[in-house]
Order: sequence, then structure tokens, then C-alpha cells
Amino acid sequence: MDQVAQVREKTDIVALISEYIPLKKMGRNFKALCPFHSEKTPSFVASPERQIWHCFGCNLGGDCFTFLMNYENLEFPEALRILAKKAGVELAQFRFEKGVSSEKEILYALNHLAAEFYHYLLTKHNVGKAALLYLTQKRGVLLPLITTFKLGFAPRIGNALSNYLLKKKGYKKEDLLKAGLAFQRGSDVFDFFQGRIMFPLFDHRDNVVGFSGRSLSDGVPSKYINTKETLVYQKGSHFFGLNISKEEIKKESRAIIVEGEFDVISLFQGGIRNAVAVKGSGLTENQANLISRFAQKASLCFDQDLAGQEAIKRSLPFLEQKGLTTTVIETPDAKDPDEAIRKNEAAFKKALRNDVGVYDFLLAKLKRLYDPKTADGKRKISEELLVFLSEIQNEIVKEHYLKKLSLELDVSYESVLRQVEKIKSKKEEKINSKSSAGLSRTREEVLEEYLLALILQTEEVLGIFTKAKDILAGFELSVPSHQRIFERLTLHFDKSKSFNGKLFAKTLPQELLSSFDTCFLFPLPKFSTSDRYQEEVEKIVNELRTLYLKSKIRLISERIKSHEKEGRREELETLKKEFSRLVSSLSK
Repeated sequence: MDQVAQVREKTDIVALISEYIPLKKMGRNFKALCPFHSEKTPSFVASPERQIWHCFGCNLGGDCFTFLMNYENLEFPEALRILAKKAGVELAQFRFEKGVSSEKEILYALNHLAAEFYHYLLTKHNVGKAALLYLTQKRGVLLPLITTFKLGFAPRIGNALSNYLLKKKGYKKEDLLKAGLAFQRGSDVFDFFQGRIMFPLFDHRDNVVGFSGRSLSDGVPSKYINTKETLVYQKGSHFFGLNISKEEIKKESRAIIVEGEFDVISLFQGGIRNAVAVKGSGLTENQANLISRFAQKASLCFDQDLAGQEAIKRSLPFLEQKGLTTTVIETPDAKDPDEAIRKNEAAFKKALRNDVGVYDFLLAKLKRLYDPKTADGKRKISEELLVFLSEIQNEIVKEHYLKKLSLELDVSYESVLRQVEKIKSKKEEKINSKSSAGLSRTREEVLEEYLLALILQTEEVLGIFTKAKDILAGFELSVPSHQRIFERLTLHFDKSKSFNGKLFAKTLPQELLSSFDTCFLFPLPKFSTSDRYQEEVEKIVNELRTLYLKSKIRLISERIKSHEKEGRREELETLKKEFSRLVSSLSK
């Protein structure tokens, strides 16, 4: 067994996936809301027997490696290393020598060296003295926190970092360009960051993925510049400070989400260590997915200007999709959390304790903006707020806020519900208009897949299969792969009375595995009793039998018409007898 297979064998896919998303047992398999696309009904299924996963919504699937690669945006060597460490498998070093390292690993190494270089210049070199004074005296950042967050300084010398990485560390010019640490002018390369305080951006696995550089002067057009998008850094996929705060976030089950690096550092200095900063105006879907792995509650503490309010609105749908409780921390006497906590730490901590539910916050803001006593004010408030309320996942919470809105606007609850239905109808129309034509399947194909799923996922495979086989005697399934799996099951039960999905899959030819896995993982509804399960099987089998009969009747009817035209009497009589027999069978 090679090391990849060894790691795969030692990794329990259900345990692995459960570290990232909550799984719920359903029959032989486990179900969940897919982490790779937005959905309200679970279509993500993991099989402990087959050690595979598949989403029936976005059609992604695979094994433990593909799950980690998709979820963490990793290349295979990275996923293998992580899973090998979890499984206790020591990998052969020759597989990962520098010459064959992944491109991502080169970028991580370069960013790590750059972070060390910048940090040294800030804390140990004269060139960083002015920047260090700015941080400690003007911004009040303590020296231990400068070390904790690995803050640094990029000198104004145009190629200091580039020369260090090229000449002393032996990296290539192309590597520096790909990492976003340098730019090219003619044949020379120059440092991308110059004359700036450097905030290294770590992912949650402690890899340095990029940087944010702040000018020492406030009166410049670009106060902050960030690493350009690279293979390892996408602005909307990371938080500043998550590598440091993730354990406290887990402990509190709450993440305080702010806008800037200094906000996080000031909160940390004030003993609030479960804060992270977005890199942009509001959260993205990727950031909401990431933070939901560590917390059940997200408290938004954005800047108190109009842009900050809009950032809350942009962030809310993504947080709601992940089922997070979302609140807002208001700092009315300060423009941002950094200023608020430095101005009055006790007042800020009180605001932190008295955070407001995000929907209460939005309603209060809208009532101040529009007059809730006028028809136009009622319309504007309801139009803006119902877009968000209609997306609330928890039906009890949704009803609470819909009733609250009806009371605040002095309108009937029924009228509010009607407006919500209109919003839902418009969304459904958009979804339906996007659905592709040509992806439709026949009723037989859909039912066959469902029947095989019912057979393969029950604890009584032999009994259910035998019942289906008896009712369908004399008919073939319309999809060739379904028919071949059916035949293989017949051969299997001729030799054995027990069934193991993993062992059975090993007997199938490669071309049948995809179809088998689809049926083996197909998300089944929950049945209250085994009798109800058997009733469902009988219903599906009988419907299939009826469809097959009707299909045969149509075919024979066409042949009868053809033979009548050609005057083939002897064959015609045989066909008519078969037609009568099939029609008689249909009525049984």
C-alpha cells in the first residue's frame, strides 16, 4: 500500500468532515447542507461505508483528499501532509523536496521570510525607528503585541526585500512576482511595499498568505495597500487576526468582526481576544463559511459611518445562510472600535455586552430614516427590511420579526406575509429562469435511481432487492448502468445473503462506480418505520412496472400499425395477443 492509500485508509471521512460541518445520520449515510454552494435543503451526503462524499446540488464529490482540497482551497501535497499528520503517517521526505514543492508552498515560504524581514526592520533596525515610534506612541500599541501580530516595516529603499530574497535566499525573480512581493520595471524588480507599516495576513493554519501595508502619513490617497490576488491570497477569503483569535473564538463561540487591523489590535490589548478584521467592505460568502467553523455568533462592529452600515447589510445574507446568530455592537461616540476602546474601554465593553440583534438594529435605523406613520415611509421600511427578513433560516425567529414589523408599522401581519410571498416568488422566478433546459431526465431514470438508492441504503438489502426483483421480473431498467448494477446484485445474492457496500463496490467495473456511488449516497427522506420504508419501495417498483408496461404497449402498438400496412398477418396475430396480455397486466 503506497502512502496516499495508507493515509486514505486511516482517515475516517465522517470524522474529518464533521470537523468542518455538522453531519446528521440518515440511514446508512450522513447528510448536511453543502459547504460548497448555498442551499436550504441538505444535498451533501457522506458514506462511512464507501468513505466518499457527494453533493447532489453542485455535483462535487470524492474522498478525504478532495474534500479537504475543496474546503481549504489546497493543492494535493498540502492536503496529503495535513491528513498524514492527523492519521499518524510519516511521509517519505523525497516526495516533497524543494524541486517538486507545490507552487503554493513556495509562496508560503516567501511570505514567511518577508514577514520575518519586515519584523526585524521594525523592531531591531534603525530604518524602522520612526514606524516603531508611530505604533507605540501615536497608536498606543504595546511592544508585546507588535511581536504577537508580527508587525513590520517595509523600507523606502526600493529593492531591499527583493535583494534579500534573490541574493541571500536564492529565490527566482518569477517567484517574487507571483507572491506579489515585487513588481518588474524593465529587467529589474522592485519591492511592492515601500515605506509602510506591514501587517502580515495569516490563514487559520498559520501560513502567511499576504500583507497589508499602511502609510505612516494619514494624508495620502492610498493609506492602505494590500497584496494583489495570488494563488494563496484572495482578499475575500481571509481575516486579519484569525490565526491568533481562533481559539478564543471557539471558546466564546462568538466572533467580533471589525473592519481594520488596528481595531483588532486595540481590542486584543483591551483583553478582547475573539476579534477578527475583514479585508474589504463587509464579509464575503467565503469569510462567512470560514468563521462559521469557529463560532455560532457573529457580532459586527464596523465603522459608524454610512459605509459601515452598508457593510452590515452586505454581510448579513452570508451570515444568515450559515445559520449564525448575528448582532451589532454600536459605538456612537467613536468612529471605529479602535477609537472607542482607547477613548473609553469600560463604555466599549458595556456596548459589547449590550449588542443588538441585527434585525432590531436595521429596523431602528430605518425608522429613523423614514417616517413609519406615513404610507411612503411604511413602504420604504418594509421594502428594505423584508429582503433580509425573508432570508431568515429559523422559522420561529422569522415569524418574531415579521410580527414585530407589522406592529411597528401598524399594519396587519397578513399583509406583511403577502409581501414576503411576493419577494419569494420573484426569487423563485429568477432561479427557474436560470435552470438549464436539456438537463431533464425521464421519469423512469429518476425512479430507477431512487429505487436503487432505497435498495442499497437499507439495512435489509437482500429482502428489499428480492421484492423489487420479483415485481420487475421480465423487465429491464431503462438506464444501462442501473440494469447492470441490478444484474450484479442478482449475482451477488446468488452466492451470499449478506451485503457490504464497500466490498460490493470492489467487484464492480470502473465504469459502474460513478452510478453506484450516486445511488449509494442519494439523499433519502426519513421514514418513520421499516413498514413505511417497504411501502415506499413497493410504490416505486409498481410505478416503474407500470411505466415499463406502457412503454412496451406503445412500442407494440406502433409495430401493429406497421404490420397492418405491410399485410403481415401471421406476425400481426402474435403482436395482438402480446398487446392484449400487456394491457391485461397493466390493469392488475
